[in-house]
Amino acid sequence: MNQLLAKIIATAAATTTLSVAIAQQAQAISFNFSWQGDGGYSAQGMFGYDETTAPAIIAESGAGATNDLQFLMVSFFDSANNPLQSFNTVVNGVSESPFFAFNFDTSTQTLFGAFDVGGGTGVIGEQFFGGTIGGLLTLNQDVNQVDQFIELDRQDPGVITVTEKVPEPSSILGLLALGMSGVGSLVKKKESGNENGFN
Repeated sequence: MNQLLAKIIATAAATTTLSVAIAQQAQAISFNFSWQGDGGYSAQGMFGYDETTAPAIIAESGAGATNDLQFLMVSFFDSANNPLQSFNTVVNGVSESPFFAFNFDTSTQTLFGAFDVGGGTGVIGEQFFGGTIGGLLTLNQDVNQVDQFIELDRQDPGVITVTEKVPEPSSILGLLALGMSGVGSLVKKKESGNENGFN
């Protein structure tokens, strides 16, 4: 009986821990974004922030600690959809790119204005994507980290599609169901053992 009680307590503790994790996930919100250039090159990425503390407009620029954005990653692809380069532009609320620019309206869930993500950390050959949303957006490759770059693709007027990334709680709920079914089978096993004269 003590073993059964210990397993029920352990399952209850795990359920509580997972419930806290679900509550914390509800505070973080993340979005996917995508862009397609006129020549077939593309950019795909994801960003996120804490929706409980974020202002109506998230505006970020330059290197260093961000105001609200927790992470931003982006990958670039050629016209045959082959991966080119990927960058973690913002990691744990810190941008390493002095060229970083990001403006997001949290109520309409749209990007606007200046936008610059990707390279910008001083490595020759790295790619970067930016410009003005609604104006010219270009995907470029750096030549000398000063003033020379190769334009790989462009779009004018530039449009970046943003979609909310919906969390998938099914895996967490599945773990909870599995844990509870385990407790149920233990109880049934214990009851059948008692019926057969076992303790």
